[in-house]
Amino acid sequence: MEARQLRRSDSEESGDVPGHERDFVFTNADFARIRALIYQVAGISLSDHKRDMVYSRLARRLRARSMTVFSEYLDYLERTRDDAEWEAFTNSLTTNLTSFFREAHHFPILADFVAKRRGPVSIWCCAASTGEEPYSIAMTLQESLGNAARNSTILATDIDTQVLAKADAGVYTLDQGKNLSPERLRRFFLKGTGSRAGQMKVRPELRQMLTFSRLNLHEDRWPVQGPFDVIFCRNVMIYFDKPTQGRILERFVPLMKHDALLFAGHSENFTYVSRSFRLKGQTVYELANGTAARGSQSSMHASEAVREEAS
Repeated sequence: MEARQLRRSDSEESGDVPGHERDFVFTNADFARIRALIYQVAGISLSDHKRDMVYSRLARRLRARSMTVFSEYLDYLERTRDDAEWEAFTNSLTTNLTSFFREAHHFPILADFVAKRRGPVSIWCCAASTGEEPYSIAMTLQESLGNAARNSTILATDIDTQVLAKADAGVYTLDQGKNLSPERLRRFFLKGTGSRAGQMKVRPELRQMLTFSRLNLHEDRWPVQGPFDVIFCRNVMIYFDKPTQGRILERFVPLMKHDALLFAGHSENFTYVSRSFRLKGQTVYELANGTAARGSQSSMHASEAVREEAS
């Protein structure tokens, strides 16, 4: 969801659509049904102030399906197994605000951490959005580890298939890279020419470090194999209620090495959500005392379960 995540402008994010300009009637009952459905499928907890944003985004789905009222669209979702429309519904309600080296204080911490590791490093970025965060992780690994970085792996997942497609392509506007240093732009990107002028593309040697895959953190089974040295879960937990946050954090434990790090967003605090983690500082967490050994053992069982499911 960082899903999850189509960059939307601040005005679109607010979704402020005056009632008299709306094409469709949008009742309290409609909003309540939408809140229940998105919580059911993605664990996202929508607050009351998101009502206008919800209308703005889902009105497009009604137009796309030539429907005239929200209740008709919601009835269709509830009575059918239209996976494509459920995907479009979920994609519409996920928010994707990201940039290269966002919350920059985390990346020197990551660089120092991986430089001290033995062997290849394994990282999971579970809210990859359009790719800026996982590519920033990959750049940090290459700068810190040099040629050894090629043996490291970065799994980048999100619930939103549209933003994952953009991340997989690795193509951005020069404006999106305006905060990158000239050295990073030369080293890690190819500058577009001709019809591609104004764009830049991630170099193949950086792209090959990443695997992009759809994953819904709210689902019962995660198609991932640990243990990981690092998990980035930044600016996604804020969309979940506390019980959902706690469940997700506990599921991270068996997928982490005993001395792994968990990176959270600047406004996220897991201290009162899970006893399995303790704060190291600057919204970076580690496994708490006594949890590491259990997590190391459980990770083997988790990996076995994933292999059995795939077989």
